Amino acid sequence: MDTVAAASTNTFVARQPIFDERQRVFAYELLFRSGTDNFFIPGPNPDMPSSHVISSGMFFGLGELTDSKPAFLNFSRAALVGDFAFTLQPADVVIEVLETVEPDAEVVEACKRLKVAGYRLALDDFVDRPDYAPLVEMADFIKVDVLLSTPEERAALSRNYRTPARRMLAEKVETREAVAEASAQGYQYFQGYFFSRPTMMRSKELTGYRLNYLRLMRELNKPDVDMGRLEEVVKQEASIALRLLRRVNSAAYGFRMATSSLRHALVLLGEREVRVCATIWSLAELGKDLPAELIVASTLRARLCEMLATSANLSDRSSDLFLVGMFSMLEAILQQPMEQIVATLPLADDVRHALSGGSNTLRMVLDAVIAYERGQWDEASEFAGQAGLTELDLSTYYPKAIAWTRGIFEST
Repeated sequence: MDTVAAASTNTFVARQPIFDERQRVFAYELLFRSGTDNFFIPGPNPDMPSSHVISSGMFFGLGELTDSKPAFLNFSRAALVGDFAFTLQPADVVIEVLETVEPDAEVVEACKRLKVAGYRLALDDFVDRPDYAPLVEMADFIKVDVLLSTPEERAALSRNYRTPARRMLAEKVETREAVAEASAQGYQYFQGYFFSRPTMMRSKELTGYRLNYLRLMRELNKPDVDMGRLEEVVKQEASIALRLLRRVNSAAYGFRMATSSLRHALVLLGEREVRVCATIWSLAELGKDLPAELIVASTLRARLCEMLATSANLSDRSSDLFLVGMFSMLEAILQQPMEQIVATLPLADDVRHALSGGSNTLRMVLDAVIAYERGQWDEASEFAGQAGLTELDLSTYYPKAIAWTRGIFEST
């Protein structure tokens, strides 16, 4: 069964990172389309799950979607008592018990079966209720919504329920200040989009090494750069040149003889790949003091935007769509307003307009991708339609973009 066939079963999936205290990705929560809810078992009625949907969901490959990190999956009552989790490997998943699931005897027994089999449990959108005590005793993670709780409530939950075996996870965390507050309260894991947002929106002076990488990105993305000039540009930064040599000599390419010549490596890789890889690695250096997921997410977004070009009748703009996606998180990386950033880069006017929040087709593609990433299915569908795309385009190319992104970072 291929990706297109899987997507045609109306299984739409996106991922959201869960970070540890060092802002490293610990796991991904997978968001599956299910009307207005994100159940692991999508469908019009969460109490009538379908084994067909489980099969199509499993097809995507949890390890491929999560880069072999654990997958947090939302389970309805029917999915729990139906023992659907046993189709998955315990090491691969964390079973989230939705806040709408009443902890009756059947649910408690189902969770006991999961624990005996080695599965980990998380209680989603947890509130302090006495009848949840049996589930709390079995929980490995307690997730607390920071938007629906006060600081005092979050601190009390952490004091009362955090143990060496039961960890606290703050979700819907939107700022780094909120991460710091939750961490001080004893929360060990954090979920939300704080990593992709700037902490300040005023001009911040760039250090010398960051200016070098920004200049490198400018040169890499000039439309008139030829192979000779690319070699000169790449030679300016030894770390980028070394990564290109490692990439061309990696097993993924399978060239018979290793090469130590940068010019030869550039020829073997080709102009487009050199530009793309060097831009990604330069961006990574610009954001090396920030969560690594910021660069991974930027790269994934860039590739998905690029892959959608043909479907959006923008085949001749695929490179520009890549840049729109790649640079869409520059505010968070450089801690500067987008308008100030794009003024320094050699971009087409409509690319600059799209990145600055203006309305055009490039921006509509970007907005569709962002909404899809976040599991905002209705918004993704609306933006996709405006860009001449379909939901199927998004669901088909998203896992492919993840696989491509993984390859970029694995080979260097």
